[in-house]
Amino acid sequence: MRAQQVALKWAVVANGENRRTELFTAAAREAGHGTPRVVEWLDVLRDGGADFDDDEVVRLDSPGENAAVDRMLRGSQEQTRVEGSARWYKNFLGAVRSLRGGRRLDDPSDLAVLFDKRLCHGRLDRAGVPVPPSPTSGGLAPVEGWSGVRHLMREAGLHRVFVKLAHGSSASGVFAVQTNSTGRVAATTSVERTADGSLHNSLRIRRYTGEAEIAAIVDTLAPDGLHIERWLPKASLFGRSADLRVVVVAGRATHAVVRTSRSPLTNLHLGGARGDLSAVRALAGDQWTQALAISERAAACFPGTLCVGVDLLPAVGWRRFAVGEVNAFGDLLPRLTGLPDSGAEGMDTYAAQIAAVRSGRTAPPARLPPSPALITRAPDSTHRRPTTLDAPPRTAHDRP
Repeated sequence: MRAQQVALKWAVVANGENRRTELFTAAAREAGHGTPRVVEWLDVLRDGGADFDDDEVVRLDSPGENAAVDRMLRGSQEQTRVEGSARWYKNFLGAVRSLRGGRRLDDPSDLAVLFDKRLCHGRLDRAGVPVPPSPTSGGLAPVEGWSGVRHLMREAGLHRVFVKLAHGSSASGVFAVQTNSTGRVAATTSVERTADGSLHNSLRIRRYTGEAEIAAIVDTLAPDGLHIERWLPKASLFGRSADLRVVVVAGRATHAVVRTSRSPLTNLHLGGARGDLSAVRALAGDQWTQALAISERAAACFPGTLCVGVDLLPAVGWRRFAVGEVNAFGDLLPRLTGLPDSGAEGMDTYAAQIAAVRSGRTAPPARLPPSPALITRAPDSTHRRPTTLDAPPRTAHDRP
């Protein structure tokens, strides 16, 4: 059967030493397409772009986890530094625009929105995808540091929020902030502030309770752009907070992983653990289909991009869902095979993408009108005003 299939000519823009590249290369070989041509991100940045043949299928992968690439994108000698995400965003989009030719699977205009949480939230909200209420949706006005965060929280009646870097990924610079009736503030984050005031990503979750220190950190991050959204109470699984990463390929939800944690941050590299998907499906019951439909609707907002990873937030009780983020490079889920009835049974996320391209399914279906069966905004009894803002048409690592 395989001998009758036409082998595709693949090219991958990636960091060649990264396990993402190794996994995709293995999937391409297994599918009978040979070894993809790897174009290094470092070469793209140094040479001012790259050229591709008309018959090459061009796939972009994360430029993360490479010190030299990170220095060129972020402008910092220290990979752990949190600051510099706005510069990263500008340089990354410039590198994407410098790629010429080929059959592209990642639309540059989609990437510009996916790597800006404010624009991404606004696009999802306008499309009727349930999202956490946000006073920064659409990104029309910058947040002026901690005082701006507190002002927007008061105006929107929000007491628990996530403050995120607009262009961050892998939970870099994310703060889970909560205030009480007396005005006291606490923040949970992976950001470490050193004695000289510099900020570094850490694998250890920290809790800050002094407002002056929280303010100093947020003020340092504000020039890179901030996004604020309501901290929705999440469902639990065996006593741990839980959410989902759902991979959508060519408009269809193909893979899902449950992420659980004892902290508000469920990313696996920050101590989160994979949970039992069968238990989640049982808890969600007939709403599991809606969870996948919401993920597919979020992916349909990016019609020029073959594959995205949707971070799905389940409400307490597993009966409602909202989309936290949509990740351009959210497909790194080693050893995970496809969902039942997804068309990707027995395949990993990379094999599923190759199969979709081979069969001609390279883009999501046309965007559909909002379904009355879906919630159009996560419930929020304290939210006092609409947050939908119009805007023109986001984590590079996107580790789950």
